[in-house]
Amino acid sequence: MLTKRSKSRSRNKRTMQAKAEWILRLAVWVVALGLGGLAQAQQNSEEEIQEIVVSAARLEQTLQEAARSVSIVDAKQIQQAKQQLSLAEVLQAVPGLYLQGRDNFSQDLRVSLRGFGARSSFGIRGIRIFVDDIPETLPDGQAQVDNIDLGSAKRIEVLRGPAAALYGNASGGVISVFSELGESQPYIESRVSAGEFGFRKVQLKATGKFQGLDVLFNAVDHKVDGFRDHSRAEGTLVSGKLGFDVNDTGRVLVSLNHNDQPVAEDPGGIDLQQASNQPSSARDRNVQFDAGEALQQTRLGIVYKKQANTSQLLLRNYFVWRDFTNLLPFTGGGAVDLERFFYGGGIQYVRDNFLTDSFQLTAGVDLDRQQDRRQRFDNDSGELGQLSFDQDEDVSSTGVYLQGIFRIGENIRLSTGLRHDHLSYDIGDRFLLDGDDSGDADFDETSVSAGASIDLPFATLFFNYASSFETPTTTEFANPDGSGGFNQQLNAQSADSFEVGLRGAGKSYFYELAMFHIDLDDELTPFELAAFPGRTFFSNSGTSSRFGIEANLQLKLTRGWSAEFSYTYSDFDFDAFLDANNNDFSGNRLPGVPEHFAYGQLSYAADSGLFATLEASYSGKRFADNGNLVEASSYTLTNFRAAYRKQLNKVLLEPFIGINNLFDQRYSHNIRINAFGGRFFEPASPRHVYAGLLVRFQ
Repeated sequence: MLTKRSKSRSRNKRTMQAKAEWILRLAVWVVALGLGGLAQAQQNSEEEIQEIVVSAARLEQTLQEAARSVSIVDAKQIQQAKQQLSLAEVLQAVPGLYLQGRDNFSQDLRVSLRGFGARSSFGIRGIRIFVDDIPETLPDGQAQVDNIDLGSAKRIEVLRGPAAALYGNASGGVISVFSELGESQPYIESRVSAGEFGFRKVQLKATGKFQGLDVLFNAVDHKVDGFRDHSRAEGTLVSGKLGFDVNDTGRVLVSLNHNDQPVAEDPGGIDLQQASNQPSSARDRNVQFDAGEALQQTRLGIVYKKQANTSQLLLRNYFVWRDFTNLLPFTGGGAVDLERFFYGGGIQYVRDNFLTDSFQLTAGVDLDRQQDRRQRFDNDSGELGQLSFDQDEDVSSTGVYLQGIFRIGENIRLSTGLRHDHLSYDIGDRFLLDGDDSGDADFDETSVSAGASIDLPFATLFFNYASSFETPTTTEFANPDGSGGFNQQLNAQSADSFEVGLRGAGKSYFYELAMFHIDLDDELTPFELAAFPGRTFFSNSGTSSRFGIEANLQLKLTRGWSAEFSYTYSDFDFDAFLDANNNDFSGNRLPGVPEHFAYGQLSYAADSGLFATLEASYSGKRFADNGNLVEASSYTLTNFRAAYRKQLNKVLLEPFIGINNLFDQRYSHNIRINAFGGRFFEPASPRHVYAGLLVRFQ
């Protein structure tokens, strides 16, 4: 039996004095920039920011009050004239958030937020995902976004930077999706779209208020053949949501979501020569072994909110059933069958004017449980072979947290957070022919945060410190020798983050600028082995550090024109990293994240109903391996979309068209980090066109 406990954090590579000097320099720089360029930014700044309410920080507060970097994406940015196939379409403008893998539905979207999640080869790591206050992230820290319904999403909030004091394990950042519900008179909407590479999508949505009930129903069916060979995907997603008042102060929200994805083929990573000469080709072994996945998932969530004069009570309960199969491009254990039951609940209490009129207290408990039955069979050229692995994997997570906001006058707010988490992993080996690999692992972690936001005459200045941790997932715990049980060499990853920022707004603009520095211990990094090509294992990489700058500017121009710009600078390095083969990668850059990436958008919306957007995103070069010997070239991707909205009595018509990769840029949409045999590259789709029609009956 194995018992592991996360080790205490040590930060001996930088003294506290050096950190204090760094924070001071940053604060002076930010204030100087604000005073020099925005001193005339006037009386409207405070009023504009106060109108924006942020909910993802576990309590509602205005953007002005938030002592951290926050990005908000609205319904128009999510839905209008877009294919609605991936979060990558709608989150490109968020600084610090780097998105890869939008063309591979089998590997899932790869999301990196300030470097957290960059290592993931499957699913989303290091970032907590929520939909209507219900977690999409498992207790072990892994999340999928294949069942997020973009067709009914009205707002997405992104908390950029560690938030473990709020949410516990794997909280390098938070993405919280909020769906529509009863915000208008009842209507029924149909949306049909189609395009190149076999794309088609049909959606039927109904929402509105019905005799005291707020109702949402949305059904989506999509299919895409893909640009590359062996990249076909299809699926059906059905979502429902019901809201009703139980009394004058209490309200219940019930959500139900079902996703059926019978086909998601994986064309695999290929080497540079194949990517250059045959970008549409698949890796031969992926075709031979029919690599890909299929899944079914059902999620039920219930949230109760009770609002009194000075307090709020929130109760949540959820259940998720997921059946998942995955074929990998090798024989021994290359067919995975997973049955998962994921459930939990929580209670949160918020009290204004606690002890004093200036203090707000939040207290809560989260209880989450994960039960997996994982089996591996031989993959006999796409057919299920002999059983080679069979184990039960149970993960439980219990978190207790406190938050406080203390207001000093009208212009200064101090915030603090404290959370303790206990995670327990238990594996029961059911395949005993190779011995009993049963075991357990426990992690106990305490996370803290402290911050301040200060209203200046021209903007709001904010500071924060936060600690975070990230345990290996059940998948990452896999032994490199191919046996069951735990990889005994893995520890939890831990981080300390320092941030300073400035945000302001007026009638025609909004901006936010942030700088951060993060120290990490035992960063989890992926690698592959020749014996298991296409399967990823993990090791701890010693210490690393991250320094970054993030900027976002939104402008309302004249006569219906608007623009948005964002820029991210990322200096992410391994400070000390000696791998299991004694390769020294100290001083190298973190693979998978470019040093520079940026986004720009120019939009036009006329009173006549015409809408058009031209957007461009730039990605600098990315290293593909820990040794920084292989790099993917930089690229600029340009997209265009347009729509025309026409109201005819009670019928709304909106035809739309889009062109992705307008200038036919050749690039890799995903880099497979440390892939064996040079198979780092996944070429992206060339220029392609789609079009559709939305019809709404009110």
